[in-house]
Amino acid sequence: MTRNTILLSALAAVVASPAMAQTVQVRIENLQEAGGMAFTPFWVGFHDGSFDVFDAGSAASGGITEIAELGDTGPLTARFAAEQPGGFDATFADPSGPPVFSPGESATMNYDVGDATVNRFFNYASMVVPTNDLFVGNDNSREIFDSAGNFLGPITIDIFGRSVWDNGTEVNDITDGPAFIAGIDATQGTDEFVDIERFFDRPGADGYLASIIGVTTAPGDEITRVFTEDQLIGRITIVPAPGVASVGLIAGLGLASRRRR
Repeated sequence: MTRNTILLSALAAVVASPAMAQTVQVRIENLQEAGGMAFTPFWVGFHDGSFDVFDAGSAASGGITEIAELGDTGPLTARFAAEQPGGFDATFADPSGPPVFSPGESATMNYDVGDATVNRFFNYASMVVPTNDLFVGNDNSREIFDSAGNFLGPITIDIFGRSVWDNGTEVNDITDGPAFIAGIDATQGTDEFVDIERFFDRPGADGYLASIIGVTTAPGDEITRVFTEDQLIGRITIVPAPGVASVGLIAGLGLASRRRR
């Protein structure tokens, strides 16, 4: 049996496999400058496209409120496990220090997302710190793999100030129940009953951000600058994990090998 025959046989076995596992590398960055605002650990999930983290224009439910108000990913993780038993999700924290992503910090993790012909779509969510109930996340799932399980990246998700959402469950008052501010009980904020919408579409958005300047967070960091609507504040990058070849890449290597001969 020739080397080409062996390679093509191995490729055929991979293509015929009913479960095409894929390992991807996810990098999360807080692109704000020192003195800016932080992100809590990110919830990330890969699924079949039927899972909704939240619905813009509707009342918050199903775990996003706990992230938006307290940075707690547990309830969303539980709902994901119930609705997506074959999916993959994780809480992405900075492994090198405090779990929050402070300005200028980044972290990279590798994830085996399972069957890439099924878990084709990606969602994320994280609280903006310190606020009452602001968060970043994608309402519409991002397609990462095609129906054959081939990776569609590299994927870059830029997070701007205009990407920030207001959860609509707690009044925006930095003195009344915001999370992660020294001396304030984050469970005591005044309830609000409005739908999720983009933060900068809310009346008084700029004034609320201005009121955060000078606040000291629980870790002892003073907020000296806040973001604007058009400012790039974060980025998520998804690529194949180094050293782990996807089905499409294996096929490409096989063709390249044949061409060299």
